[in-house]
Amino acid sequence: MLEGLQMLGHSYLSFLNFWSIVYGLGGALLGILVGCMPGLSATLCIALLTTLTIKMAPNDAILILICAYVGTLYGGSRSAILLNIPGTAANAASCADGYALARKGEAGRAIGIATSGAFTGTLFGVLCLAMFTPALAEIALSFGAFEFFWLALFGVAMSGSIVGNDPIKGWLMGCLGLLVAQIGQEGLYAYDRFTFGWDELSGGIALIPALIGAFGFAEVLTSLADPIERKIVEMKDSVLPRFREVFQYWRTVLRSGVIGVVTGILPGIGEDSGAWMSYAAAKSVSPEREQFGKGSIDGLMAAETGDMSAIPGGIIPALALGIPGSAPAAVLMAAMIIHGIQPGPMLMIKTPQFVYDVVAMTTLATFSILIFGLFLVRPLLHVLRVRRTVLMPVIFVLCTVGAFAIASRLFDVYCMLAIGIGAFFLRRRGYEMAPFVLGLVLGELLDKSLRRGLVLSDGSIAPFFTRPICAALAAVTILTMLMYIPAVNVRLRRAWGGAKRFVFRRSA
Repeated sequence: MLEGLQMLGHSYLSFLNFWSIVYGLGGALLGILVGCMPGLSATLCIALLTTLTIKMAPNDAILILICAYVGTLYGGSRSAILLNIPGTAANAASCADGYALARKGEAGRAIGIATSGAFTGTLFGVLCLAMFTPALAEIALSFGAFEFFWLALFGVAMSGSIVGNDPIKGWLMGCLGLLVAQIGQEGLYAYDRFTFGWDELSGGIALIPALIGAFGFAEVLTSLADPIERKIVEMKDSVLPRFREVFQYWRTVLRSGVIGVVTGILPGIGEDSGAWMSYAAAKSVSPEREQFGKGSIDGLMAAETGDMSAIPGGIIPALALGIPGSAPAAVLMAAMIIHGIQPGPMLMIKTPQFVYDVVAMTTLATFSILIFGLFLVRPLLHVLRVRRTVLMPVIFVLCTVGAFAIASRLFDVYCMLAIGIGAFFLRRRGYEMAPFVLGLVLGELLDKSLRRGLVLSDGSIAPFFTRPICAALAAVTILTMLMYIPAVNVRLRRAWGGAKRFVFRRSA
């Protein structure tokens, strides 16, 4: 414990210098600008910035990416409040109450409450990041190839929750990501798979061009196909929140912070689920539940706290297990790998200081959004007036340059274009790209763990089910998939209700 506090103090002191503060504030500001523009996402922002920071020192590059990650999700609340269009998917829950307040002439008050919820939620998540990441990494040291196989498979199974009421589409996209991850030379014997005689495919599909195509180029095509222009609600009141008004919702902040961290830790759920689950929980216990959707401060506070606390929550499994909790966390983990940092259980053995560096980076990002959120509100509103027909060609150029810059291969640009076009048509059919990203990131881990496990067991699959941790992970994975099947879900709910009634009668 004492050693951890010393390393944490060293991390905070190491970032208290001019350039680190400049990088942190600059990354957060850029993230807020991206988040303010509806349709752009944190995943796109991190993917593009990864290509621009590739030559920087690892800590400086990761600092910019984390601050941009936090800033993008926070910036999305601006367009949700003033345009009724969520800047990112995670800000959708903020539209109802935030826009309702803006229509009442309280846009500044709504932005102040959103800033307060984002600040307290992220700060709560940072505390959990510092407390739980080392402990989780120590537990993960007991994992072997058999356990990591089930852990990766659990992450893909959780992708069914990303697409709401149609988990089949989530699983299909997760499996598609797994298949794409198998292209190229396999990890044990360097044998070519699915290359079809193309030498360029021997190296596999690079992660960053694939992510840029799935989120960047696909977003460009979607925006140009369905242009949306709306009028901004004018802001006339102050954005500085009253302390008493914020403090009276401390129960909402604490409850939503816990929900956000938990949903962030679970692979495949992400920040948008954290926001909606926090919003639903607040509505179920709030004394002003009839005001939800009509301008409730409690609802807006819950939504913003829930989605922002999920950011550190998603980083926890990425650092401790090498399993990203969300699509932006997956790109962030890929950036760490590109900069020579290998997330996973061995991170606390090889470079334990880096975990506490990430805690300090996230703390700097938290205070950055507070500064910009309260003191640069009106200048940032001009970003919302940029026409998408002007913005999207610029994004396309950045996508092309970013895909080429990683390895200076024209083939990566072709991959980005092909994946982007495919993602565009899939999205129009209701297939989300986040499960695809999870499958792509977890594909190598799942493949290597399965094959190493079979080598260690001489081809027997028994250890995948008989080892204690494997049996628990297998049960959780199978139960998770069954829960998303409507018929099974109804039966399980009925059985649970019957069991509760039986216990109540016995106790009575």
